[in-house]
Amino acid sequence: MTDPPSRNTGGTPSGDASSGGATSGGVPDRGVPSGGVPDRGPFGAGTPLTRVWRNGRLAGEGFPVAEMSERLSDPAAVVWVDLVTPDGPGLRLVAEELGLDPVAVEDAISSQERAKLDRYHGYLFLNVYSPEITGGELVLHEVSAFVTDRALVTVRQDAGFDAGALIRRWDEGPDAPDGPDGPDGPAAGGAALLLYGLLDLVVDRQLDAVQTLDDEADRLEELIFDETFPVREIQRRSFLLRKNLVTLRRVALPMREIVNTLLRRPSRIVPEPLIPYFQDVYDHTLRVGEWTDGLRDLIANLLDTRIALQGNRLNEVMKKVTSWAAIIAVPTAVTGFYGQNVPYPGFGHASGFAASTVIVIACSVGLYITFKIKDWL
Repeated sequence: MTDPPSRNTGGTPSGDASSGGATSGGVPDRGVPSGGVPDRGPFGAGTPLTRVWRNGRLAGEGFPVAEMSERLSDPAAVVWVDLVTPDGPGLRLVAEELGLDPVAVEDAISSQERAKLDRYHGYLFLNVYSPEITGGELVLHEVSAFVTDRALVTVRQDAGFDAGALIRRWDEGPDAPDGPDGPDGPAAGGAALLLYGLLDLVVDRQLDAVQTLDDEADRLEELIFDETFPVREIQRRSFLLRKNLVTLRRVALPMREIVNTLLRRPSRIVPEPLIPYFQDVYDHTLRVGEWTDGLRDLIANLLDTRIALQGNRLNEVMKKVTSWAAIIAVPTAVTGFYGQNVPYPGFGHASGFAASTVIVIACSVGLYITFKIKDWL
């Protein structure tokens, strides 16, 4: 049985022919020129990231993509290749190296594909989304992957998904469980261990996103019950929160079926010792689904509460307006009555004006006190 994988805590991996130098942390240079704009080639923006594990240890990185088949000729090797927004020719080279179906290659190049897991002869095609909330807006980073027994090829539609975080998760995460003959490493677990790290990272990002939305729902609740009741701000935040939640649910809910397919159906990709790891990811996908369902109900209740409170505030305003109208109607009626062209007590004398003024003030004050007691003002 193979040795456990190296944690790469000391020394440098064995040198390989590289199309780009390695930066700190073992991540090759992305090929960014002095102007700050990534180079654009057949493999997309920057230099492809490549890694190879041999006998459970990191054996090299930064080798050319064209050497994939040569690396995989070693039965003890596991290979990872990462491409960012690749063009057709670049991905077709990878397809030739692994014998990929043109339909799967087209799905990997196309953007806005649904989250799914497709089974092809000898490999799986995976399409998932990693969410990120920036400035209140939910942004989705699409990641496709081809998974064979000993190779993982990730295709990112943009550089927003941090490949460095994925590499750190592999380097710092758990090894494959011990086998009957000793400890297993990535080579023994095959590409399934790399696939576990990818799925675990994506689902964790989805958990972070739903946590952020939950916090925003709490802030929205505080605004709704605020005495100032800022209607426009509440409406804007409510719309944005519902929009982000719908978008997150659209990409998070299919993850349950994706992981469940890997767990429940016969698959040569995921070995038996790794089933508990994928089960843990599945539990997290269930938590994301339940959390988003709860948030959807909470937001619906908050919106109903907002409408009810707004109606109550409108009723309060109407009561006050009606009460003041009633108070104003009294002097209008009195002065209108005395304005008739007929004699009345005090007609043509100052006492008549004084009498009408006393009546207006007394009736108005009486109505004001009555409405105040009834809490209409």
